[in-house]
Amino acid sequence: MLQVLLAEDHNIVRNGIKLLLEQDAEIKIAGELENGKEVLDFIANENAVDIVLADINMPEMDGITLIKELKQAHPQIDVVILSMHDNEKYIAQAFLAGAKGYLLKNVNADELLFALKHISMGAKYICSELSLMMLDKVIISNQSINISQNNIDFSLREIEILNLLGEGLTNSEMAEKLFISKRTIEGHRQSLIEKTGVKNSAALIRFAVLNGIIQ
Repeated sequence: MLQVLLAEDHNIVRNGIKLLLEQDAEIKIAGELENGKEVLDFIANENAVDIVLADINMPEMDGITLIKELKQAHPQIDVVILSMHDNEKYIAQAFLAGAKGYLLKNVNADELLFALKHISMGAKYICSELSLMMLDKVIISNQSINISQNNIDFSLREIEILNLLGEGLTNSEMAEKLFISKRTIEGHRQSLIEKTGVKNSAALIRFAVLNGIIQ
């Protein structure tokens, strides 16, 4: 029996999730709580929990903080995020913190149940809608690079640097973020200028935007 603890501050949403999960004989609702602090207190009282299904935005303690706390204190308990946010920033933060799954709140019952059981067997899961969204982004990005007007072949590292240049990072900041030396960054920047035939970094960024390499 899979013990699932619900952490969601909206009663209507939480009740809807509960009704979906209770349809499966292999899943038991361990409890229903409103925030991460209540989850930690519930688990500290030695209640049996296999998976915490939590929202990101919750009062007192949000989902990301909850993941980090559970990873430290109860690493055997898996956390799955169920959120309305499809922003890649939230998805990355959740998995980096230690989440085992990320689902959107419009996920259907079959996928929700499949995801929980899949994760309970030691795997990770991201819902199909997000997977397809990310795949589309990769395809579009590759097409943009391939159809560059000058047919220039950029390495993955050069594309990373172009994106960071577009974000306004300095050479030192890029070196720290990519765990390489400042001199290596300068070398890549000069190589990019030579490849594209532009005169400076500002023109390099403009080239990357016009050719769809960065947004």
